[in-house]
Amino acid sequence: MTIRLVVSDVDGTLVRKDKSLSPQTIAAVHRLRAANVPFTLISARPASGVLPLVAPLSIDLPLAAFNGGVLFRPDGSEIASHPIERAVVEGMFALADGVAVDRWVFADGQWFASTDQGDHVAHERIASNQAPVVRRDFTDLYDRADKITFVSDDRPLLRDLAERAGAAYGDRATIAQSQVYYLDVTGKAANKGDGVAALADLLGIALADTVVLGDMDNDLPMFARAGLAVAMGQAPDAVKAKADFVSSSNDEDGVARAIDTYILPKVTP
Repeated sequence: MTIRLVVSDVDGTLVRKDKSLSPQTIAAVHRLRAANVPFTLISARPASGVLPLVAPLSIDLPLAAFNGGVLFRPDGSEIASHPIERAVVEGMFALADGVAVDRWVFADGQWFASTDQGDHVAHERIASNQAPVVRRDFTDLYDRADKITFVSDDRPLLRDLAERAGAAYGDRATIAQSQVYYLDVTGKAANKGDGVAALADLLGIALADTVVLGDMDNDLPMFARAGLAVAMGQAPDAVKAKADFVSSSNDEDGVARAIDTYILPKVTP
């Protein structure tokens, strides 16, 4: 392949567990850009959480939030959006009724949450670059939800909810775990496969010439469509099995290693 574009996931891939962007990763992205290979991001985060990464990485290309549900420019202006069907939002809340999960809804550029307590809320404050608006009732947001996230540290419980949600709405929405403790629901077109395809199309670049970097189930759609896929070292075995290469973990600067070991050596001068 001729590498003409690199697209990276953010959490669990580009940034470390504490959500920091390491100097090593910043330097590696700049080496990539110096080799005339464009670099951009696709994330389950809202745009507000992706924008702080634009300046340190000198990104001047379109980016994608909500797994590709929102495409936007580096100045934050929106290019396209794909919200969730209202019927799917209603159905997902019905499926989660009585289940011990926290509920988050992202709509109108804001993060609405059933609680503002807990470690995951603290991490999401950093990831989304905003504070939650706490509420019990989300029904007025059903028509315009960009993403729903169900949160729990009970992995079997969340996996069961994911399986039931996939069986009920998998043909009408994108349902995947962005972390072992997050179950994300986005619009049908809001998946990283279609998202990466849309980014490449905006730039006039073939998917066959695109490299993607990721670590979780929600990255598999872009692994399946890109010319080259690299998984982080801490990724689940099922994700690693779908990658062409496996780098070190995100806490060990897996993106930097991937750029220097698997990508730059393949770049045509």
